[in-house]
Amino acid sequence: MNGIEKITERIDADVRQEIADLTAQAQAQAQEILAQAQAQAEAEKAARLQRAQTEAAQRQERLESVAALECRKLTLATKQEMVSAAFDRALEMLTTMEDSDYIDLLAGLAAKAAVSGREQVIFSPRDRNRIGKQVVTRANDILARAVAPKLPDELTETRAGALLDKVVTAGSALLSGTGMLTMAEETRSMSGGLVLRNEQVETNCSFEALLRLGRETLGAEVAGVLFDGE
Repeated sequence: MNGIEKITERIDADVRQEIADLTAQAQAQAQEILAQAQAQAEAEKAARLQRAQTEAAQRQERLESVAALECRKLTLATKQEMVSAAFDRALEMLTTMEDSDYIDLLAGLAAKAAVSGREQVIFSPRDRNRIGKQVVTRANDILARAVAPKLPDELTETRAGALLDKVVTAGSALLSGTGMLTMAEETRSMSGGLVLRNEQVETNCSFEALLRLGRETLGAEVAGVLFDGE
């Protein structure tokens, strides 16, 4: 082998070695780039998964909040309906009472609501014709007895004593200017109850007005009874 061949062979060997080194470096760089890409992809995947989980949790929380709100709204609406039904039932019971109990109730209402004791009592058309006079008479008796002195029981048990009691009661009412309720010619459209009119002032004791007032003041208490323990 002459010198030129030796030189050529050495150059070839150097070139092959350089190619091998460059190839190894390229492969190493490629592996490094691939590893970095894989790591970045894993990190991006983990980040996206975390975001998805967070968004899913937030969405679930929002849906649960909306569902809870709707549940509360439906529950409240149901309770309000049941409270309304309870008051409707109360109105039904009031308007279907026995006449004797109904008269006592209206007379008590009139006597309690009376201010001067000389008011006009306004009924519904049905009540005026049916029990109006009895209610006014009973209410006047209640008002009169409230201002009359109490006579001994042993005296009022006799017929003469009972008559004396009536005279004393009537006289006391006359002196006090009370117990003079009168039945008005006018009637009002109402389920039951009555209205007291004293000149320009009216006191509405109709069942509708009383139950409306009762609902405003006792609605929570009624709901507590209906839904005790909830």
